[in-house]
Amino acid sequence: MATRLGWVYSWRVTMRPGVGGEVGAVSDPAVIGRAGHVTVATRGAGGAGEVQVSVRGGIETYLAWSDEPLLKGAAVLVIGTRGPRTVDVVPWTDTPALHADC
Repeated sequence: MATRLGWVYSWRVTMRPGVGGEVGAVSDPAVIGRAGHVTVATRGAGGAGEVQVSVRGGIETYLAWSDEPLLKGAAVLVIGTRGPRTVDVVPWTDTPALHADC
């Protein structure tokens, strides 16, 4: 019963407006600080692209937003999340770290 109540409390905290983004949005903090690469170019404020990031022993794909447009193949660093499968990224130049992850 305690586990069930803990889950319900956790669900309520992450699902209410103003906590973790939009209603129903649960972020993925494990991806923050991870390096990856752009698989679909981002358009800056004009639209999201797509990135692949090494996390949890595998490679996962996320929608990606950036302040400036990023070309396909660009190395990026995840700096935040906007929900379960959406991240904020910035250009990243530490390629040895990138190749060690992906």
